[in-house]
Amino acid sequence: MPKKKTTTETGAEEIKTAEVVAAPKAPKKKIVAGTLHVEATFNNTKVVFSDKTGATLFWSSAGSLGFRGAKKGTPFAATKVGDVIGEKAEVLGVKEADVIIKGVGSGREPAVRAFMAHNIEITTVKDQTPIPHNGPKAKKPRRV
Repeated sequence: MPKKKTTTETGAEEIKTAEVVAAPKAPKKKIVAGTLHVEATFNNTKVVFSDKTGATLFWSSAGSLGFRGAKKGTPFAATKVGDVIGEKAEVLGVKEADVIIKGVGSGREPAVRAFMAHNIEITTVKDQTPIPHNGPKAKKPRRV
């Protein structure tokens, strides 16, 4: 920022700086409905918000919020992630969302509850946790 020097009657110099106030960011497009994808593992919780066509609008995870190590997989961290995504969705004008949950971590429910706290109605909740039907091939028997 450019600084202006002015001299007062006593001869002392004052330095005045112009303060720039950033305007709140206006959303590029208004979206009324979208899909919330929650992936809750034992080590982290990732949340992605997309429009109805599946195009990602914004995302967040416990690791990206500064949680480290074992703290990333906690319900508290998942609450913070859901809160961040809820704020962004509220600014965009989202009124309702579908929820798709993957994984068995402890952040499944807290992330969705924190998202709902921003006056966004949840229309459907789907659990798409992958389930193995046969599993990997067994080890060969040991020869002694």
